[in-house]
Amino acid sequence: MPKKYKYHLSTLASKNRKTPTEAEKKIWNLLKNNQMECRFRRQHQIGNYIVDFICLDKKLIIEIDGGQHDESVLDIQRTEFLNSEGFKVIRFWNNEVLNNIEGVYEVITKNL
Repeated sequence: MPKKYKYHLSTLASKNRKTPTEAEKKIWNLLKNNQMECRFRRQHQIGNYIVDFICLDKKLIIEIDGGQHDESVLDIQRTEFLNSEGFKVIRFWNNEVLNNIEGVYEVITKNL
């Protein structure tokens, strides 16, 4: 990967950490400070992608999606790549996180 492109992704990841969506803020409150007995990072770069949340020890990625992700071919390709790297990807819609955080919590704990 060209150095210029890698720098661009790390800059974008940093920007994303500074300006999270409401759903990302809500789920980060569950994940931060090892509250789930696993260290999560947010806006972490893997290859040419930036994932919303990741637990490297458990190889679990959590993606929070808005309507723009509805059956996206690019999201399918991205998930296939991440799976091929040994990661499990679970996705939640923004409205799931905002309206049913308890259910989201249950799904995450089952996958850990």
